Amino acid sequence: MELIKKNIHMDRIRCKASSQITLEEDMNIPDSKPDVSTLVYDKGRVQIEEVKPTADHVTIRGRLLFHILYQSREDGQQLVHVEGKIPFEEQVYLEGVQSTDSVQVNWQLEDLTIGMINSRKLSIQALMTLKASVEELYDEELPVDLYQDGLEGESSVEYCKNPVELTQVAIQKNDIFRVKEEIALPANYPNILNILWDSVKLEDVEVRPLEEKLSIQGEIHVFVLYESEGEEQTIRAFETVLPLGGTLDCHGCRDNMIADISWEIGNQELDVRPDFDGEQRMLGLELVLDMGMKMYEEDRVEMLTDIYGVTKQVDAVAREGDLKKLLMKIGGKSKVNDHLRVKNSTERILQLLHSEGKVQVDATEITEDGIAVQGVVNVQVLYVTGDDSNPYNCIKGIIPFSYTMEVQGISPGDSYRLNTQLEQLQVAMLDSEELDVKGVLSFGAIVFQSIPATIISNVNVSPLDVNILSDLPGIVAYVVKPGDNLWNIGKRYYIPVAKIKEINGLSGDELRPGEKLLIVKGA
Repeated sequence: MELIKKNIHMDRIRCKASSQITLEEDMNIPDSKPDVSTLVYDKGRVQIEEVKPTADHVTIRGRLLFHILYQSREDGQQLVHVEGKIPFEEQVYLEGVQSTDSVQVNWQLEDLTIGMINSRKLSIQALMTLKASVEELYDEELPVDLYQDGLEGESSVEYCKNPVELTQVAIQKNDIFRVKEEIALPANYPNILNILWDSVKLEDVEVRPLEEKLSIQGEIHVFVLYESEGEEQTIRAFETVLPLGGTLDCHGCRDNMIADISWEIGNQELDVRPDFDGEQRMLGLELVLDMGMKMYEEDRVEMLTDIYGVTKQVDAVAREGDLKKLLMKIGGKSKVNDHLRVKNSTERILQLLHSEGKVQVDATEITEDGIAVQGVVNVQVLYVTGDDSNPYNCIKGIIPFSYTMEVQGISPGDSYRLNTQLEQLQVAMLDSEELDVKGVLSFGAIVFQSIPATIISNVNVSPLDVNILSDLPGIVAYVVKPGDNLWNIGKRYYIPVAKIKEINGLSGDELRPGEKLLIVKGA
């Protein structure tokens, strides 16, 4: 006798850990750059270069890349851009990881503080969190049928099946999506001499599964602050929005699959190019999106859940397993709003140039109502002042938020993946000293319900103990008790369920407490 099994492709996080590290370093201004008068704007990102797992540990090597915009002390060159990097190496304790595992590392830059030591030296301080995890694919072998060989007829073994609804992994892979665009300056903008600052962000990104491919749609927001050609070399700000659209081949993908797609900008290049007349009026943009693709499909399996013998002793060997099914794929939006003020009256706002924000999720928790999310939005606004000696400045602010994604039926043991983006950031002047900041947070989550299951892994067949049958009465008038069913009654008396129904003239499987059944041994 053999079990016929079906492989179900599952995924799980085997181990995970996080580490918070601080980086501090001083930076000398290059000799080719003028002295620093005031710091204006900054940004940073983490680049992971190497992940090396060993027994219960993982070594992460990378670097912090930072960009700084400052005002110089010299006349004629008001804004200057410098950049730098700080390498780091961190060993994270990750219990259960092995040297052959593939470890995924995510980062979050919690804080970046740039300080001025003197006109030729800056201090850089950063606080970041590294999250390491090992996610693995595995197969759960579910018994779906029984192959009988050597037993006396099909009726010598009784088994029952129960339907199990579950979700299994169909596709898991990483890929890249390339974007190449050329942007022409409007006619009323002067030629570009030098780019001082740029910002490229993706918003409203939607990835949908199609047949054998993925559809990628969204928006590319591009901001450029540049020094123009000409004797005055004025500083101009240019901002535009480009459509993001295309497809990415994905073998085996179908449009009815459940997509769980993560993406981030892996590489970005923005340069100045000549137009047809040879003038520097074109911007060339190249983006590489790192795509993490995981596709699920729902399945319904008739799983064999119990078995007993009529003429043989048949014992099931079972183990505890953990299946899962899609509970909900949900999205939601929440508005944030706050006012920001300048630090002192000498930094009054004359004109807004650019604003950007970054979502930082601090905590998530499963509650009775769903998934509670708490965090902050870090906002940075670049503006022109009314002070000719310091014509540019920046306002930074932190806007806290809390939001609950309603997920009916969620339990503490369920798993989920959360994605949060900032959309539609709008900054408006209330007066020369105060700004009104409004934004929309977009939340997306895929939630899986955990299904504990007792899975039969093997069946042992042995001769039936004659003493067991001899101890059973020949005929029993059985009174149905609460919780009884035909299956456990038949299993107790070694009688096929069909025979009990036939003898008692039952057309269905339902029994009522107090109902009387006639049980005949050897029927």
